[in-house]
Amino acid sequence: MNTELLRKYSGAVPRYTSYPTAPHFHEGIDNGTYRRWLGELGHRNRISLYLHIPYCDRLCWFCACHTKHTLKYEPIAVYLEALRREIEAVGSLVSPDAVVSAVHFGGGSPTMLRPEDMVGLMDCLRRHFTFGLAPEISVEMDPNDLDESRYDALAVIGMTRASLGVQDFDDKVQKTINRIQTFEQTESVVDAVRARGVHSVNCDILYGLPFQTCETLQQTVDQIISLDPDRIALFGYAHVPWMKKHQSLIPEEALPDIAERYRQMTMAAEMLGKAGYRAIGIDHFAKPADTLSRAVETGELRRNFQGYTTDTADALIGLGASAIGRLPQGYVQNMVATGEYQRMVGEGGFAVLKGIELSDEDHLRSYVIERLMCDFSLDLGDLKRRFGKASHSVSMEAQLFAGGDRDGVVRMDGDVFAVTEAGKPFVRHIAATFDAYLGSGRGRHSVAV
Repeated sequence: MNTELLRKYSGAVPRYTSYPTAPHFHEGIDNGTYRRWLGELGHRNRISLYLHIPYCDRLCWFCACHTKHTLKYEPIAVYLEALRREIEAVGSLVSPDAVVSAVHFGGGSPTMLRPEDMVGLMDCLRRHFTFGLAPEISVEMDPNDLDESRYDALAVIGMTRASLGVQDFDDKVQKTINRIQTFEQTESVVDAVRARGVHSVNCDILYGLPFQTCETLQQTVDQIISLDPDRIALFGYAHVPWMKKHQSLIPEEALPDIAERYRQMTMAAEMLGKAGYRAIGIDHFAKPADTLSRAVETGELRRNFQGYTTDTADALIGLGASAIGRLPQGYVQNMVATGEYQRMVGEGGFAVLKGIELSDEDHLRSYVIERLMCDFSLDLGDLKRRFGKASHSVSMEAQLFAGGDRDGVVRMDGDVFAVTEAGKPFVRHIAATFDAYLGSGRGRHSVAV
């Protein structure tokens, strides 16, 4: 571990699941703009859908998602009425020739939905959008919500990928983050979904949690490997109590420092590599036969708000409170507050709060940052073929960065700007040098390691 590099490149920067990043969205993008953009989707476009369910029956203190705690089902039922109204309104503007290739249910806890509501929601989507023959249907799952009837409903809607948030199996860590979930519970979910034909299981692990050590994390990683998931995400805990007030319930003195976070990250990554998983980008791991691994080999790996993905759809349509969508023209984000979202949808079917229209420069830099985050390299010749003379400024920036690098984090291989092995843990920081917006907004970010 090079402590000097760690200090220099572990500062707070975006995760770059979008570019421009969400703090730069503005209220100049409204429902009218969104309607126009949707109407411009045509027969050559493939789309994916993201549905946000912003409810949990317990609030995990580490969570930075837009969600709220409820022990009653009535608020969820009311919310689903608004969500179905938005689906109808959005679907009415999208050409029936635009085909859905993927659906992702996120939250919150989508598995809180009653079985009949899970099925009804998918039926609603199919009524208002045109689906391809074999769409990917992925669902974020909380083992504490699940029972046989819900497993059966997930099979009925055609779930193809189950995503389980594990975080850590250590008792002390779980109690400190208010996330009680045993290994046995998790194992039972994996067994149940596989018995119903689900072809892909993903497990999320967090490092950098309170009271977490390399020793406790090693036990969790060993247990996850024993479940034989197809994909594993290894995320660093993002402590952002200024944005998520409930994170202030986590004692900051119990959080590992940057050096310990780095040790935890590298140890877990090495364990997963030895177990046969291929490293994908900065925080994903996949079996060699998984589609993520194949996407790395073909140069088709993508990155969006769900992290690394093989989804190459032309548009990602976000549905529900706080949901973010990306269309060829730009980004939109719905109203975050569920009550206000429901009011807005009830009045006109749409609830856009803000967004941003992409300029030619944004498209260029978005491509640059995505390739660095996915491939750890950027072919300047390819950049020129794609963007012409507009690519000149970025090419100069890359060459100047490489020429001035004294830390060995990047190099030039002919026309290829490449991140070195030493630089890979800090690629977010390297990508940030191509971010024309960074420093001009009000956003605060988590540390880069």
